Amino acid sequence: MTNILTPEIQDVGLFFSKFSDAVVPIIILSAALITGILLLLLLFGLLIGYARRTNKPALEEIVRKVRSPALFLLPVLTVLILLQTMGVPDSIIPVLRHVMVITIIVFIAWLLLRIIHGIVSLMMQRYDISVQDNLKARTIITQVTIIQRIVGVSIIIVSAAAILMTFETIRQIGVGLLASAGVIGIIIGFAAQKTIAMVLAGIQIALTQPVKIDDVVIIEGEWGRIEEITLTYLVVRIWDLRRLVVPITYVIENPIQNWTRSSANLLGTVYVYADYRVPVDILRKQLRSILEKTDLWDTQVCGLVVTNLKEETVELRALMSAENSSKLWDLRCLVREELLTYIQKYHADCLPRSRIEITKMQESSRQ
Repeated sequence: MTNILTPEIQDVGLFFSKFSDAVVPIIILSAALITGILLLLLLFGLLIGYARRTNKPALEEIVRKVRSPALFLLPVLTVLILLQTMGVPDSIIPVLRHVMVITIIVFIAWLLLRIIHGIVSLMMQRYDISVQDNLKARTIITQVTIIQRIVGVSIIIVSAAAILMTFETIRQIGVGLLASAGVIGIIIGFAAQKTIAMVLAGIQIALTQPVKIDDVVIIEGEWGRIEEITLTYLVVRIWDLRRLVVPITYVIENPIQNWTRSSANLLGTVYVYADYRVPVDILRKQLRSILEKTDLWDTQVCGLVVTNLKEETVELRALMSAENSSKLWDLRCLVREELLTYIQKYHADCLPRSRIEITKMQESSRQ
């Protein structure tokens, strides 16, 4: 059959054929991306709406956290699936596929980290450590915070290892070094034994919890609150707003004072030194009267007893309780001032005094 098409018409047909071969895959890819993103946004919108209608803030928080990495992950997955249909030269496909696999690993790690962060945020909202009775909240938040760091570091390490294993040369080098891995492990173990010990101590604190977030402690003679606990150190916020950074192993290896180990309630003492003529019963009633007039007292413990008899004074111990260490400090200062004022005003003769015996001097003067 004779070809009746002119060369010009054949060139136009060839152009449109090449144009369609290049444009059609792009149109398919664009349509798939737009459809996937719209469906994903619709899904997130439905989940957020459902969470609001059913009053489930936990679900809404997690959806919001994973929305961004999911929107980034979807286009890469779509391109990877449709890569063979896009008309890309065969020589470039392996490189593109390798890049996309690495990108997917990064986005999956990001997605997992966001999920963990969302769960931790929910725990922080559910367990408030600003309330008075916050022992359970401090326990859970301490565990969650340390576990979050452990899991986060693990995800990053596993992701980095997965990315490195996608390179053939690195995989072959790893196989070649496998025989000497034992020696290398021993060397690394000796070099990083302190770091490993600190990490293990951090895990031990997360499990046994000798200290927790917001615990009141005395470390190295400094009074303060635990502000932060990591795998390698903890931060103590001292009463004058200084920060004491302590290696995590210090808590395991050294004794420390923890005033809120099992409860935030504390007992406090005030010592009064007076003359032997001091009316103990009256001071005992005055102590209760002082405590009943202040909100610093938690109404649990109130007592005044004689704890020692010295050569010139009587030692009285006033015992009281408060909801936390801050209130207890203010309460002790208040009781000292009030008892001192009361003794000065109504029993000035009971203030400490020194006595001198001068009987022999008087007898000698008479002679």
